Amino acid sequence: MKHTVNISLQILPDSKSKHPYDIVDKAIAVIAASGLKYKVCPFETVIEGEYNTIMDLIREVHETCLEYGAEKIFSYIKVQIDKSGDVSIDDKTGKYEK
Repeated sequence: MKHTVNISLQILPDSKSKHPYDIVDKAIAVIAASGLKYKVCPFETVIEGEYNTIMDLIREVHETCLEYGAEKIFSYIKVQIDKSGDVSIDDKTGKYEK
């Protein structure tokens, strides 16, 4: 898949030693450092890029969360792929941005 796709990632970490928001902040930092376009939403973060690149990033996010103190992670992933071309965050939500 060489087209640009959108993948949303919701991380629900479980930890006895860390607050879930702190672990989610680490996950978002990994996504931000990737250089990919992304948008943080209240329940999930949407990432735009090439499919394999994003899936590798999701693995890195999981590893980081576990290293930082998550004992369990529940991840919910949604993927939008368009066989005929690229998928853009802006195409779907740009008109709602202020």
